[in-house]
Amino acid sequence: MVIDNRIIEIIKSSFFPMFKAGIIYTIPLTLVSFAIGLLIAMIVALIQISKHRILKQIAKFYAWIFRGTPLLVQLFIIFYGLPSAGIKIEPIPSAIIAFSLNVGAYSSETIRAAILSVPSGQWEASYSLGMNYIQTLVKTILPQAAKVSIPPLFNSFISLVKDTSLATNITVTEMFMETQRIVARTYEPLVLYCEVGLIYLLFCTILTQVQKYSEKRLSIE
Repeated sequence: MVIDNRIIEIIKSSFFPMFKAGIIYTIPLTLVSFAIGLLIAMIVALIQISKHRILKQIAKFYAWIFRGTPLLVQLFIIFYGLPSAGIKIEPIPSAIIAFSLNVGAYSSETIRAAILSVPSGQWEASYSLGMNYIQTLVKTILPQAAKVSIPPLFNSFISLVKDTSLATNITVTEMFMETQRIVARTYEPLVLYCEVGLIYLLFCTILTQVQKYSEKRLSIE
């Protein structure tokens, strides 16, 4: 492929629309989905370490389903499958639901393992000081578990940034769909897909640096 003036002009003119779509759709979609996913993960993790057998089985079943099936299939079931059952959900809410449930399933195992990594003596010491279960969990256990869980959770967040490209399959106008639209006009798929790949790489590189900074801060504290 020859890089002529036309190719250079396409690269220059397409960068801002793709980058803008990333800022307006990809990043917010990632943030909202991950925040909801973390809340789900925390609830599921706490259920899994509890003594409620029925709830534990439900939590395990949920994690088994969403960890064992492709994210793309989950997106299609929610957006294309549920309408056949009379439940129609718009594209962006469908993407948020699918991403959140997927993140919740994977992150619940991370959080559960982090909580269990805290020595049992920490629970006993807190109880001896008169704390109840909630106080012990919030003031003693979770702060220690956070130091263990933040690095892998950050990795999940970075992976989710890339996974949002799957939302184009359910008509969400995020960065990858914007790229497809430009490709349809210019007929330069190789150049434009490489360009959007570099933009994803830029986002993930910045987040990786934030992750390294966070890990250093945690190691100091």
